[in-house]
Amino acid sequence: MSRGIAVIGGIAAALVVLGLAYFLFFAGDGTDPVPPEDTVSQTGEPDTGEVADPAAAEPEAPTFDIVRVERDGQTVAAGRAEPGSKVRLIDNGTVIAEAMADSRGEWVIVLDEPLETGDRQLRLEAELPDGTLLNSQQVVSISVPVDPNAEALVVLQKPDEPSRVLQGTGVVADGGTLTLDTVDYGEDGAVIFSGRAPADANVRIYVDNQASGDATADDKGRWTVTATRPIEPGVHELRVDQLDAQGLVLARLEAPFERATAEEVAMVLQDGKVVIQPGNNLWTIAQRLYGSGYQYTVIYQANKGEIRDPDLIYPGQVFETPGTGG
Repeated sequence: MSRGIAVIGGIAAALVVLGLAYFLFFAGDGTDPVPPEDTVSQTGEPDTGEVADPAAAEPEAPTFDIVRVERDGQTVAAGRAEPGSKVRLIDNGTVIAEAMADSRGEWVIVLDEPLETGDRQLRLEAELPDGTLLNSQQVVSISVPVDPNAEALVVLQKPDEPSRVLQGTGVVADGGTLTLDTVDYGEDGAVIFSGRAPADANVRIYVDNQASGDATADDKGRWTVTATRPIEPGVHELRVDQLDAQGLVLARLEAPFERATAEEVAMVLQDGKVVIQPGNNLWTIAQRLYGSGYQYTVIYQANKGEIRDPDLIYPGQVFETPGTGG
């Protein structure tokens, strides 16, 4: 097991000074001290003056903030966890690195050994000082390409939230400032599009030339749009525009989009399904799921009723993935 390097911020020593104050109550002449009488609460019980501590907050699961994978597989990850907890980075069930969360709850791991080419999912486990174990809800999917000149793909996923590409791109507009990175389905079957644009940029989604949602990119340049109108099952033309304050188009990208049926959306939320993301193809999907791109025929045969051409698959399609739990 390779070991991570924990970068821990300095811990300032705290000095607590306890002070004791005496309050004297005097009689009418102001000379003789009179001991205070116990006050009585509305319940009839003596009021001791003690204030009950609020219920302790539930410890939070560890989270990823940054995952960066270089072309040669060198990897750095950082995030947050309960202060003083031991954070473990887990690759498909195997602990590959550990770090301690500092007093601010921050942790950093730099892998001693680069990640090998191929696809994997990373998650976190945090062990609190009392031995309690907390697992991350987030999962980071990583694809390290065989081509040393190609960029690794890193996608952060969490239940009920749109996927977020931390590294790599999907469909890119001319100029490269506007991207469509992911197409997801929410628990209710709503279609969720996400990507990147300049910070504070206005983004509008069109499906078959009909406006279907607006968003403003956050200060990190991420935008998310949930379709505001029903999208019928079938193939549609998807367009994403970056607009200025007057509504003029500054950048545009277009891609085909295939809306799955309600039944397929329900299935995708279970094991054994995959939602096609921008830039996916059967080769990369098979490489991720089965360890070899040559297994793309497995997916093709299981979905040949929906795949008219193995080279033409669309963002938003839902495919069976035999042998992965479905």
